[in-house]
Amino acid sequence: MLKDKRADYLTALILGGPFLLIYGALFLWPTIQMVIISFTDAPLIGDGEWVGFKNYIKVLKGRLFSKAVWNTGYFVVLTVIPSTLISLAVAMAVSRLKGWKQALVMAAFFLPYILPVSVVFLTWNWMIDMQYGMIQYVVRLFNDGEAIALTRNLPFFMPTVAVVTIWWTLGFNVLLFIAGLGNISPEIYEAAALDNASRWRQFTRITWPLIWPITALVLTLQLIAQLKIFDQVFLFSLGGRQDATMVLVQYIYKLAFQQNKGGMAATVAVLLFAMIIILSVLQYQLLRSRGKK
Repeated sequence: MLKDKRADYLTALILGGPFLLIYGALFLWPTIQMVIISFTDAPLIGDGEWVGFKNYIKVLKGRLFSKAVWNTGYFVVLTVIPSTLISLAVAMAVSRLKGWKQALVMAAFFLPYILPVSVVFLTWNWMIDMQYGMIQYVVRLFNDGEAIALTRNLPFFMPTVAVVTIWWTLGFNVLLFIAGLGNISPEIYEAAALDNASRWRQFTRITWPLIWPITALVLTLQLIAQLKIFDQVFLFSLGGRQDATMVLVQYIYKLAFQQNKGGMAATVAVLLFAMIIILSVLQYQLLRSRGKK
């Protein structure tokens, strides 16, 4: 038995060793270094002197950090729940299709997800252009015939980027929900139909409870992804008031690459990392506890 245990440990080490080495080298060690640098006044490249918690105090008291936290939180509100609900609705509609029709519709929704952010930006920047953008035809209907520069007006900036982001990332969430819906036995719906259960009752008593684990997963993944938002906001804010639309990752980029403040940038990165860990774990646990009731 002792030899068998040793053989099992050796097998586990051989199989798991490469992953642990890669994980430690590419994630764990850089994370430790980031935390250490956050307590120094180091530039982007090079060493700095130890300053303790001065960076954290300065960042937390800074106006731009508060603005970045607010904009990031606002973007999360605009995207996480709406994206999840829209994805669920689309998945339920697509799951009713069969054969090539379902494959075609799924491909149409998933295609934007594989596009790089530069292509997404150029496509939507053309669509919302004030002179020839097709979306401006809809805007004019609600604005007395006047076009609006959607990414140059602060009240419209975040909602516009949120719509673009939902359109861009919808396909992946739809696939997750379709996989969850496919695991529900049709016999359950047949039994509910025999009891004259309406569509809404079937959804609230059968579909929604059974796909709740998938819903919790999608909400958690969306929360983590949107807390790290950068590309879309940065691209759409070029040439505009970037400080007014600043998000946390963009603030890190500004401190590190534009102001050469590596220690301050690491401080904001540590705060964002802690925020993502706390919020995602808290949300997932709350959703899991609700699903068990």
